[in-house]
Amino acid sequence: MPFPLAPRARTGPRRRSLLTVAPAALFAAGCSAGPRDTGPAADSPPPVSERARVRAARDSRELAERYDVVIAAHAGLAQRLGPLRENAVRHAKAFEELGTSAGSASPSPKSPAPTGTGPSASAPAPVPAKEKDALSGLAAAEREIAGRRLEALLDAPAELAGLLASVAAAGAAHAFLLTEG
Repeated sequence: MPFPLAPRARTGPRRRSLLTVAPAALFAAGCSAGPRDTGPAADSPPPVSERARVRAARDSRELAERYDVVIAAHAGLAQRLGPLRENAVRHAKAFEELGTSAGSASPSPKSPAPTGTGPSASAPAPVPAKEKDALSGLAAAEREIAGRRLEALLDAPAELAGLLASVAAAGAAHAFLLTEG
């Protein structure tokens, strides 16, 4: 009688782990509901929640720029990466609109700046020659940003925490999709 073949060893997160992360993040977002910010005084620094929102918007814009750079270097990945890039753009807009709807004193720009422009732009990281390595780099960036967002939601008001949790879960799913191809 032949022995059954051993299952293929997988790397990266499993679907089950992604499905458990999203509810946990949303639960944490619901538990962090606190009194709403009334807004900073004119001479005080922006509150932690506003800095987290601005940082999240900037991270999403920079992630979209990173997708642009990889797509430019590896045109064959454009169809696969296009929807993920568009999600990053939508995430940036959602964070920016949250700031303007909450009465932010200084709304963020409405769309991602082109690669290589803007005050926070630095020289883009070189894109690896192999598509697989480029995808791994994008997946690592998605995981890093998702982790930062999960940390930031602990001090965020309810609406921002919910958005941070949702976008962090999307980032974890993006990282999974980038490594499963």
